[in-house]
Amino acid sequence: MQFSRQEMKQLADASAAASRENLYAGIHKAMRAVMADCLLAVGRADPTDAHDVDDAVRRIATLMDLCASHVHHENTFVHPAIEARTPGVSDAVGQDHVEHLQQIERLRGAALRLPAIDPSLRAGALQGLYLELSLFVADNLHHMHVEETVHNTALWSAYTDEELRSVHDALVASIEPGEMMQVMRWMLPHLHAPERLAVLCGMKQGAPAPVFQAVMDLVQPHLATRDWVKLTQGLGLPAVPG
Repeated sequence: MQFSRQEMKQLADASAAASRENLYAGIHKAMRAVMADCLLAVGRADPTDAHDVDDAVRRIATLMDLCASHVHHENTFVHPAIEARTPGVSDAVGQDHVEHLQQIERLRGAALRLPAIDPSLRAGALQGLYLELSLFVADNLHHMHVEETVHNTALWSAYTDEELRSVHDALVASIEPGEMMQVMRWMLPHLHAPERLAVLCGMKQGAPAPVFQAVMDLVQPHLATRDWVKLTQGLGLPAVPG
């Protein structure tokens, strides 16, 4: 099979991009994973089962909190960096963020009201919430694609990798420990093996040993055996502690 010149250029561009510091890649894998998991859980929730309904409410509320925090981090750290050297590039996404925050409050409110709805009406309410959540997820998937293409192109044209790492490090330093553990739970299992190893090598070198171990304990149940073995070998650790 032969590739056209255009296809070869696209492959070369993708390869070059993969080597750059990417502010969006890891966290967006986490966001896609937690959104998909929440949407599927809400879709299968039994409206006649109080436990299922409470679980759906909890998942949606947790997702909305994470989404709101994600918007805040991008608005505080990433968009100012974009606007400082490529003015106007983040305007459209910034408006998306305003609308997303409104959607987040609406979805959170609808979820929290669900348990109090008359049981005879709950199935319809849950289905309606599921459909609204589906649109929210779909919109965010498109939104993240724009950020990973348009925004990254602007950032890579205007900043060195070292400068982008400084933006990343400042953002990460602002995240509370509880939120960070939640992000790690959804991000690490959904990175590919070299990405996962790079994150945890950095954590092994820079984080206190108890924090590193807590993250390892958190991620292990969510990794396939092969992925866990790759990770521990890369970190120079036994696959089975002891």
